Amino acid sequence: MGKIFCLMGKSASGKDTIYKELLLSGKLDLKKIVPYTTRPIRENEKNGEQYFFTDEAGLDKLKAAGRVIESRAYNTIHGVWYYFTVDDEQIDLKNHSYLVIGTPESFISTRDYYGEGNVIPIYIELDDGIRLQRALNRELGQKTPRYEEMCRRFLADSEDFAEDRLRSAGIDNRFYNDDLDKCIEKITEYISGIIG
Repeated sequence: MGKIFCLMGKSASGKDTIYKELLLSGKLDLKKIVPYTTRPIRENEKNGEQYFFTDEAGLDKLKAAGRVIESRAYNTIHGVWYYFTVDDEQIDLKNHSYLVIGTPESFISTRDYYGEGNVIPIYIELDDGIRLQRALNRELGQKTPRYEEMCRRFLADSEDFAEDRLRSAGIDNRFYNDDLDKCIEKITEYISGIIG
């Protein structure tokens, strides 16, 4: 039986890079679950790769069909953006293990949907000062930087990833990302130990 590994961390903690490297790892053979969002597509993103991009009407249609596994709303300076996972036949736990990026809330909803023991949390940690500098550098590289949104996300992470929330969700598999290669190596060993 496969597992869903839910990779979590505050913004600019390195989780996107770690996610990509884990998917490329020949040792793990993890499949990706492409989530959905109503936020605008960013430069260098492609529909169906990082996310499936839709609008609120599309989200409502999927909810009405009973296909939304979990959904999160973020009140941004550009309006409300939704991120969600859909039961759209991407997931086949009888034959594969998967990797997804999420939050404590999405982890809980996915775990409740697929059953305890089938969804495994992996939390990436990093010093806040380093994260803030990375986030700023990323925005500086955008054609139209969204500094206000960067700041909103940074501040919201303190609440979204508060220690009491992590504890109550049972998120205790933590990996510190002060050295990317070592962090990836430790996570790879951890996942290998679970999936064999």
